[in-house]
Amino acid sequence: MLFNSFPFLWLVLITFFLYYLPRLSKYQIHILVASSLFFYAYNNPVLLILLLVSAGINILSSYYVVYGNQSNRKLNAILGVASNLVVLAFFKYSPLFSNTFLETGSSLSEFLINIPLPIGISFFTFQGISLVIDVFSQKYFKGEDIVPVSLITHAKQTLFFIAFFPQLIAGPIVKAHDFLPQINNKQLKDINWNGAFKNLVTGYFLKMVIADNLKDFTFWIAYPYFQQHSTVDLLTMLFGFSCQIFADFAGYSLIAIGLAQVFGYNLSLNFNFPYISSSFKDFWKRWHISLSSFLMEYLYFPLGGNRRGKYRTYINLMITMLLGGLWHGAAWSYAVWGGFHGVALALERFMSENSKESKNFFIIFLKRIMVFVFVTFAWLLFKLPEFSHVIAYIKAIYTNSSLNFDWTLCLNIFIYSLPVFIYHAIYLLKDKKYFVVFRKQEYLIYGLLLFLILTNSGSSGAFIYFQF
Repeated sequence: MLFNSFPFLWLVLITFFLYYLPRLSKYQIHILVASSLFFYAYNNPVLLILLLVSAGINILSSYYVVYGNQSNRKLNAILGVASNLVVLAFFKYSPLFSNTFLETGSSLSEFLINIPLPIGISFFTFQGISLVIDVFSQKYFKGEDIVPVSLITHAKQTLFFIAFFPQLIAGPIVKAHDFLPQINNKQLKDINWNGAFKNLVTGYFLKMVIADNLKDFTFWIAYPYFQQHSTVDLLTMLFGFSCQIFADFAGYSLIAIGLAQVFGYNLSLNFNFPYISSSFKDFWKRWHISLSSFLMEYLYFPLGGNRRGKYRTYINLMITMLLGGLWHGAAWSYAVWGGFHGVALALERFMSENSKESKNFFIIFLKRIMVFVFVTFAWLLFKLPEFSHVIAYIKAIYTNSSLNFDWTLCLNIFIYSLPVFIYHAIYLLKDKKYFVVFRKQEYLIYGLLLFLILTNSGSSGAFIYFQF
């Protein structure tokens, strides 16, 4: 069920009405759980079984870590994390295992290749891992704060945490110690209407007006269509896809955050204007923040982080980025994408240790361009997961310079990409004195965005990160 569909609109409206109905106030969690399960099962009811199995694993493992035999806490935590990883590996990486290690055409190979990829599995399994680790390390349940609850109560809260529909399919990835303390009765008067309105309008604008229009023009990046386009077209389309993937995913995240606010819950910021980054480290503090912080907290730090010497730091960094790349998809191209970013981070760290950071405006501007260009070219591995196609695309950039460029295509990409950079520029200029005019007229701007959503939305399409 897409966020930009009428069935979803009806689901939200009905859920909202029941959720804040005074007579049903004590059933608020039940209402959201029911809506979330309906949301997930809407297009493929069979996959609801997997979501419930995943939730069951985390309910039992986390419950017995806290309330079970304390001598078995570590064992229960290990089993819980391992079970989550097995579920994720089986459903997401079986085809990759088959294509890499098994003979093509064998019965086992065919079986593994045809295993369906459940939507959102990377997100809800990571949240399950967060829950098990958090209760084991007592980031949520702490000593005297532990109040015994029944398994049924714990199951209800855990299922709600994992299945909460605004962020179920594509995040932001929610950590247990951030979300569970928020579970309590919500009042209509406590809604942050201002924040919810701004997040929803901006999110739907980025998705429906920017990303959904750009997707029709960046479609030609696909193999073999790009071979017929000029160098200018190829570079422009790649630039457009960089704007599209940002608008698509940042748009989804803002919608999820806005919807959660409507129901009284605060989700963490997932994008913080990443295309103004002047370093790769800064980029990963701004892009998909919930994933990068998850990998930092639950992988990089446990590996030792930067506490075990310079060379071990580089190794930990590469392992984290390679696994972060593989998290995105069951293809080695995603690992290479993660490896590219890992190498960039490592080189940047090495250079920063041997030079002083410049505060010159021109140098910072050049760094921002360099980071954006690198990130943009790396997105080819998302759009073209086949290595041979990526190489062919890069080759075409050099060999197709004699072809005439499609000025209509390039102009449309420029027009629909421009708001992404205006969006980032507004953030950079927000503290300038002369920008006070914009702040006073911001609701006129949001009115314009609403008008464009209603009049200039592109054809509806699934969010890019649904495939992960």
